[in-house]
Amino acid sequence: MSEFWLISAPGDKENVQALERMNTVTSKSNLSYNTKFAIPDFKVGTLDSLVGLSDELGKLDTFAESLIRRMAQSVVEVMEDSKGKAQEHLLANGVDLTSFVTHFEWDMAKYPAKQPLVSVVDTIAKQLAQIEMDLKSRTAAYNTLKTNLENLEKKFMGNLFTRTLSDIVSKEDFVLDSEYLITLLVIVPKPNYSQWQKTYESLSDMVVPRSTKLITEDKEGGLFTVTLFRKVIEDFKTKAKENKFTVREFYYDEKEIKREREEMARLLSDKKQQYGPLLRWLKVNFSEAFIAWIHVKALRVFVESVLASVEIPGLQLNNQDYFPYVYFHIDLSLLD
Repeated sequence: MSEFWLISAPGDKENVQALERMNTVTSKSNLSYNTKFAIPDFKVGTLDSLVGLSDELGKLDTFAESLIRRMAQSVVEVMEDSKGKAQEHLLANGVDLTSFVTHFEWDMAKYPAKQPLVSVVDTIAKQLAQIEMDLKSRTAAYNTLKTNLENLEKKFMGNLFTRTLSDIVSKEDFVLDSEYLITLLVIVPKPNYSQWQKTYESLSDMVVPRSTKLITEDKEGGLFTVTLFRKVIEDFKTKAKENKFTVREFYYDEKEIKREREEMARLLSDKKQQYGPLLRWLKVNFSEAFIAWIHVKALRVFVESVLASVEIPGLQLNNQDYFPYVYFHIDLSLLD
């Protein structure tokens, strides 16, 4: 059950007859499950203040719903592979949202009914504004970290033509610090392995015999080393290209490779450290924001019910023009 209507109807002293009439009508076709929604009596104030609150509460209602939907989506995004369990974290006071709405009780400690209505509304508005501010800062920091990590991880994905090779090769695969010799990395299509082995030494002058070695391979081809004299690099590249062999531009820099690996480890560690606190914050503050939202709904019902019952001087309404019912929609499908 994820859809509710808060309905205010003219009632009797005990507010029982209206509910009984509704139960009688709706139970015949199993149209709805009806419960009482208790709202305390508030200090009403002037008609002008009520009209002003009506407008303010409408905006606050929209803002609160938008906020809890964003928070619910943030829970999904943070949980990533476990997002199917996100609903378990979307609770209000430790109970599921349906139970909270159907057993709603006004929180007198947090929002004292003895205070003027404008003060109660102001308290809720400030609370929701603070939650939104914290949500933006916390999720922005986490998303920046997540984006940096994803960008770095992308370098380690893809085929041999596009991905970084720093995690594949090792120092032992190269001739380093030589004035004359250099080791190149060449991508060879799988069907051409035999051709490579037969021809690489003759693609150019000054290629070191028996210097090739298969480092790794993917679905499309393999990564081979070849060592040659520096002065024939360009000639070798040209001949290799003519034979459908691709020389990957790669320079083995031990310091850069170490820095890249340390950066990956740091980002993974930072993400792991931030995950738990952020998810806990979202869980706690989603509950707070949702509870505040339902209190806003209650306030809207109260204010609009009072306004609906007020006889405004100069405004002549007959019974056909007067509609004493007030109703507001609550949609709990937050992850749809």
